[in-house]
Amino acid sequence: MVGDPVEAEGCRVLVRKRESGFKIAEGGPGKMGERLSGKVALVTGGASGIGRATALAFAQAGARVVVSDLNRTGGEETVRTIAGARGEAIFVKADVTQDSEVEALVDQAVAIYGRLDCAHNNAGLLGTPFVPMGDYQEETWDRVIAVNLKGVWLCMKYELRQMVRQEGGVIVNTASVAGLIGGRFGAAYYASKHGVIGLTRAAAVEYAQQGIRVNAVCPGFIPTAMTAPVLRMGAEAEAQQRARNPMGRLGTPEEVAEAVVWLCSDAASFVTGHGLVMDGGLVAQ
Repeated sequence: MVGDPVEAEGCRVLVRKRESGFKIAEGGPGKMGERLSGKVALVTGGASGIGRATALAFAQAGARVVVSDLNRTGGEETVRTIAGARGEAIFVKADVTQDSEVEALVDQAVAIYGRLDCAHNNAGLLGTPFVPMGDYQEETWDRVIAVNLKGVWLCMKYELRQMVRQEGGVIVNTASVAGLIGGRFGAAYYASKHGVIGLTRAAAVEYAQQGIRVNAVCPGFIPTAMTAPVLRMGAEAEAQQRARNPMGRLGTPEEVAEAVVWLCSDAASFVTGHGLVMDGGLVAQ
């Protein structure tokens, strides 16, 4: 399809336009535009930040992309950006904490594209950073665990079922260096990200002989809408984050996205159960 966005069933946008925008790489076999040629990739939390960057990177690598988020406006903007660069993508609104919505998300991806080759389970919340555990609110705890941990489990549950049926696939979960260390960004965030690493390793072992690989990315501090409240504390807060790692700078969503695409590609065919740390050397200290 070439033309304007097409609304379908009130919850999907399917577009593929030829306009200016980020560029889909072109080239022969093995080049950037061919790494995931013919594959279908799902990204949750795709309305902004790491999720949007990963959706664009998937498209650049040749995949057809299913973008999901609760934020329809942001998710559809991600789809339009992909479409403007002659990529193909759809948006499906879904709440990853709701079993029925996650099942429907995977079902719609397969109904439209016929299969699901790659999934980046990225939807997440920060919660309330710098609140001591003794003062942490139960409501906040429940919400962060529901999105960051239960949400990843529900996505994996239905993605794995589909990948078993088609005898292969790759899942990458967004964990964090907070899943490897302790700190002051809020008890629920650290607990949830440790849990994501545990889920990743468990699934990798369970499904290794069924042609399915499961890994995680563990970014350090990445400037996104989720981490913006920390940066809004002022220049000193940003400087503190920069100073925490030996490289002396913050990472970018695009750097994380490239790692996700690599983990989903054949170049990482012997990698499973791994948490890829991307933190400028923070946890190596």
